Amino acid sequence: MRFSPRCIDQTLLRPEAAQAEVEKFCREAVQAKFAAVCVLPCWVSLADRLCVASATVVCTVVGFPLGGNSLLSKLTETAESLSRGAREIDLVINLGWLKSGAELQVAQEIAAVAELVHQTGSSRLLKVIIETCWLTEREKQTAALLAEQAGADMIKTSTGFGSGGATVEDVRLLRRVLAAKTGIKAAGGVRTLTQALSLLEAGADRIGTSAGLTLLREWRMADGPA
Repeated sequence: MRFSPRCIDQTLLRPEAAQAEVEKFCREAVQAKFAAVCVLPCWVSLADRLCVASATVVCTVVGFPLGGNSLLSKLTETAESLSRGAREIDLVINLGWLKSGAELQVAQEIAAVAELVHQTGSSRLLKVIIETCWLTEREKQTAALLAEQAGADMIKTSTGFGSGGATVEDVRLLRRVLAAKTGIKAAGGVRTLTQALSLLEAGADRIGTSAGLTLLREWRMADGPA
């Protein structure tokens, strides 16, 4: 997959980011025509106002960043964010359940959130964060397949708050086990065009990064949109 602005989820999830920074971030994402701008739930309404009628949709996180919230909490977060204008939801799985072998619970939780997301419109997407840095290779495969079978549209590697972020090896692993229709979002620590290109070549469809403008500038300097 070639790099383009449409493969970028411009992401601002720092807890200390103030409103002015969020507004600037959203305006830059719209101007760059990134696929999405990903913000904390408290900023969804603001982001929706700034992105309305643009090619950039609003994405937010649920169960972030640890995934240990109750299902009711995750469903409430999801419903509220969708009602405020989010079109894409990045859901953190319950890693404790996965590590405990409670695969059915993991799948049921994802399926419940997926149903809620998809019933609000065919253009709504659910991306499931499996936090690869804390999983064995077998657990990565299990988590990805559970999420896919439960209705996830994309599998996302990382929150960016774990011990590591996206790697080429993890993206290749996910691409091997997932169906072609299931997307992959590589996120966490992606700050250069070289990193982004490697992840896209490995099979990623989206890049989650706070450095979208830097990547875009590097791309235009290198070979541009031709």
